[in-house]
Amino acid sequence: MKLISIKRETKTEGRFTKKMGVLLTDVTYIKKQFLSIPYKTLHKYRETYYGEVKDCEDCILAR
Repeated sequence: MKLISIKRETKTEGRFTKKMGVLLTDVTYIKKQFLSIPYKTLHKYRETYYGEVKDCEDCILAR
């Protein structure tokens, strides 16, 4: 049995960008787990409309 594992999870979230306005996109979270309990998010990123992969820090959740 592993004590520490890493899991990738994808959710659909609403984002706001200056160029495109409101945008629904798939956001992928990479989380570290201890005994199947997530305790730290290592990275989160999203795929744009054009297929680019971007970090979620460059988009704002609210206007």
